[in-house]
Amino acid sequence: MADTNTAAQENTKPAKKGKDKKESFWSGVKKEWSKIIWLPAKTVGRQTGLVVVLSIIMGIIISVVDSGALRLIEKILSI
Repeated sequence: MADTNTAAQENTKPAKKGKDKKESFWSGVKKEWSKIIWLPAKTVGRQTGLVVVLSIIMGIIISVVDSGALRLIEKILSI
């Protein structure tokens, strides 16, 4: 049991203390920005069109279901 405690203590060494030069925020942003893999404009256009079309279709489906539910509720309450 003592061996596992010693091993666990060895893995938790204190962090290195020293004055490392900090990178400025904007240079970090620029560095990360360069790592982005941009999709071709044609692909983005197609995906945007697909999202718009699916949104319209879902809107129509939701409208139909809502109208049907409203009519059903009105019919039930009028009895």
